[in-house]
Amino acid sequence: MLSPGIVFDKDKDRMIEVFHNLEKEDLKSRDTQGALRGFRINMQALPGGRWLCSAFDLQDLQPFHLFHGNIARILLKTSALIVVPMIKESSSTSRCSYDVFLSFRGADTRKNFTDHLYTALVQAGVHSFRDNEKIERGKNIHDEIKNAILHSKFFIIVFSKEFASSTWCLDELVKILEHRRSPQHTILPIFYDVDPNQVKNQTRSYAEAFFKHEENFKSEKDMVQKWRAALKQVAEMGGMVLQDRHESQFIQDIVKQVQKKLDHTTLYVPSYLVGIDSLVRHINWWLEKDESNKVGIATICGLGGIGKTTIAKVVYNQNIQNFEAYSFLANVRETSEEYNGLVRLQRQLISNIFKGKAQKIYNADDGINKIKVIVCCRRVLLVLDDVDDMEKINKIIGTQIPFHLGSKIIITSRNKNLLTFPSISQLFGLESLSSYRDSCKVFEVRELTFNKSLQLFNWYAFSHNSITESFMEYAKSIVKHCGGLPLALRVLGSSLSEKSISVWKSALEKLEAIPDSKIQKILRVSYDSFQDDHDKNLFLDIACFFIGKDKDYAITILDGCDYYTTIGIVNLVGRSLLIVDEKNKLMMHQLVQDMGREIIRQESPDLGKRSRLWHKDAFDVIREKIGSKTIKCLSIDLQELLEHKSKRTIARPHLAMHSKNRFVMSNEVDIETEAFAKMRRLKLLQLDYLKLNGDFKLFLTCATVA
Repeated sequence: MLSPGIVFDKDKDRMIEVFHNLEKEDLKSRDTQGALRGFRINMQALPGGRWLCSAFDLQDLQPFHLFHGNIARILLKTSALIVVPMIKESSSTSRCSYDVFLSFRGADTRKNFTDHLYTALVQAGVHSFRDNEKIERGKNIHDEIKNAILHSKFFIIVFSKEFASSTWCLDELVKILEHRRSPQHTILPIFYDVDPNQVKNQTRSYAEAFFKHEENFKSEKDMVQKWRAALKQVAEMGGMVLQDRHESQFIQDIVKQVQKKLDHTTLYVPSYLVGIDSLVRHINWWLEKDESNKVGIATICGLGGIGKTTIAKVVYNQNIQNFEAYSFLANVRETSEEYNGLVRLQRQLISNIFKGKAQKIYNADDGINKIKVIVCCRRVLLVLDDVDDMEKINKIIGTQIPFHLGSKIIITSRNKNLLTFPSISQLFGLESLSSYRDSCKVFEVRELTFNKSLQLFNWYAFSHNSITESFMEYAKSIVKHCGGLPLALRVLGSSLSEKSISVWKSALEKLEAIPDSKIQKILRVSYDSFQDDHDKNLFLDIACFFIGKDKDYAITILDGCDYYTTIGIVNLVGRSLLIVDEKNKLMMHQLVQDMGREIIRQESPDLGKRSRLWHKDAFDVIREKIGSKTIKCLSIDLQELLEHKSKRTIARPHLAMHSKNRFVMSNEVDIETEAFAKMRRLKLLQLDYLKLNGDFKLFLTCATVA
């Protein structure tokens, strides 16, 4: 099927559909040039499957179909159009085309209510379908309409006075009901300028319309009855009635209802949660009732692995419909320390508030200025996850932030004293201690009680809440060692799932030798539970080098290192050591990653005799040429090293005069390939922003370069 053209409007920074001044019937040819012949647009072939179209009357652009086998992206560039065929979509992708399908009678509401509703849905990030005027002139439902109905998740039917007079609308309504396959395919009737009973019983204008239909379709009485039944069925669903309300507020209520049903901004949380309901209720009350017309900030604090992020996600998911805009910035501490990390966080925040529309940010200061502009005019819910000090927040959103009344900021942190009066005063511009106390709230996450801990542990170890008597003694002892830490309970429960009593006994004996305060050592029990070295080594490689990487990319690289990566990742996920998030990224809890890296550090006090090296340790080994055959994987990002070095020098300038590595501050560092000569077992090598001198044969024959 041929697709419409798209024009990029550079001045307004938006993509718009473009249809030129011609009827669809004139564009039946699949030949691009033939389809455009006679419209004063000359086609010139360019390399790479592109065409250059010189257009002489672009100022008169009307709706225009570009008929070509693949979706074409047209970039408006002065007086020329560059047509770039994009990759053809797979059938699986095209089968989930739209969030919302809008059904309406064009003559009644196309240029007023429905147009405003469509715009509001799009601005809210809801991918919506509405037919255009050319399609509506057809006698039957077009294949494009059929496909849109079939592949939409949500249907909004706008009933107007003359809706029933359109056989097109009635046929469309019947098709929607036919393709409503499950409760997930929701229909929302909107009664614009009619009463629900008028639609249900077909009275007034609807009665007049059906009087004509019965006259015009005497030989198709079954079809007329289908139309009547469809109207009655949808009207009985309830829906939303405009009546005397303001249309703008009515439209906003519709958008909120759609967002709530679609639920496509919610974050992933584990399917089984224990012991968080009370705290979630307290936070929800603070968000909804406690000074709801004031700006407020709260921390969710507690020990690492205690469940702070999970609780923040649950609260976020339950409350986003009550705010005009919202954003959840994950892993702030880690991301902010990465190269260009602050700008990435700022870009995500702005994109979330603008419902997916990206904006250019040139540096952190530019990002702060843009954020101040957008948070002052809308009620925002902002969650910043894993923050270790307020300076990080100041670097992301600035100081003296003019948040809109009713906005709320939630921070997860291991530091319960994060929100001090000076820091909050700087953030919001507060002048008194009383204002600070009114604005701030601290929610501390406590360890789970023993019974709750046992309940959570049993779920991961046995997939239910009760266990056989033979395992009870061991389960209670293991739960006691976990100290109410949900992360440890999940990891240990998963690692012992389906294991024998003898394995449980052995695991318990090992746990008893490790102090409860050493969380990372507790987590290592899960690592030690692997039956072979394959999954252990895969875990270490991922923990050291692939966190935050695309899963498919990691599989490609690791398969080249003789791993059976796909099944290995399945095993790691099964033991709660690894997560593949909604963006297909490999993610790992910070404590679990720290545990993996600590295993490497404990291999030897000599850097050159460790199996995996990264960051400064890797650089020192190469600079000093102390590598050995023990090294299997090595990764250096010089740009990241330079930035880290620069921060330390600024913070402690007296160290620069005495540094042994002063040349590291230069923008280019020469590394001799001779430094790799002894690394005979090197299998994974990643070097970013380094200049190599020497014979490359010394290491390329034995390394997989990422």
